[in-house]
Amino acid sequence: MKLAGNTVLITGGASGIGLAIAQRFLQAGSTVLVCGRREDKLQEAQQQHPQLHTRVCDVARESDRIDLVHWATQNFPHLNVLVNNAGIQRRVNPVETQEPWTETQQELAINLEAPIHLCMLFAEHLKQQQKAAIINVTSGLAFTPAAFAPIYCATKAALHSFTVSLRFLLSKTNVEVLEIVPPAVNTDLGGVGLHNFGEPLDAFADSVMQRLDQGELEVGYASSEERRLASRQENDAFSEHMNQRMFGGS
Repeated sequence: MKLAGNTVLITGGASGIGLAIAQRFLQAGSTVLVCGRREDKLQEAQQQHPQLHTRVCDVARESDRIDLVHWATQNFPHLNVLVNNAGIQRRVNPVETQEPWTETQQELAINLEAPIHLCMLFAEHLKQQQKAAIINVTSGLAFTPAAFAPIYCATKAALHSFTVSLRFLLSKTNVEVLEIVPPAVNTDLGGVGLHNFGEPLDAFADSVMQRLDQGELEVGYASSEERRLASRQENDAFSEHMNQRMFGGS
């Protein structure tokens, strides 16, 4: 897909990877809408980029997702790109930590339920556009799960699987289905300071967006590029080594 000349909706677009994607679409000359849960973050993003269109929306809620689709399609009838980027990562041990199910349910809803539902809700509208695309943001952890964030990894693996199926289901339409597979990137995902070791945000975003513009359908960066192309045996070994290292051989 080309970055220029689109009308793009990005979930979780007020900061981090979502805002970096928004910036590159804007720079290419596209109209960009971003949504997020926090109005203050949306205002900050709009102060940096006054041409952004923003909307407060909690994609974990079905009613908010339905309202988002109505707002976006009624106010921006030429909307032709959906970017499912919103996500949370919780570092929790579900077999030792007795927490309310609602905590896990929210992670499932934001990371998996929301993008699947939004794809369903936007599908007919996107089919009516001359050219359209759905971009799902997954993770290198979809291929090599890390035990410190098991729910997150499971949702990203499921979203990768759904994306592959969706690409086939829409293959005879004008809707391209693309996937961005980030490695650890220096953002506040999971909490401030947890990903300071990650890849530089701008270098990551420049690379993946350029490759999408050149026509690639699934793109990673650095370690996630290795993981998405590796064999099952290689990824199993990598995941085992990573978990043993992080948990001290337990």
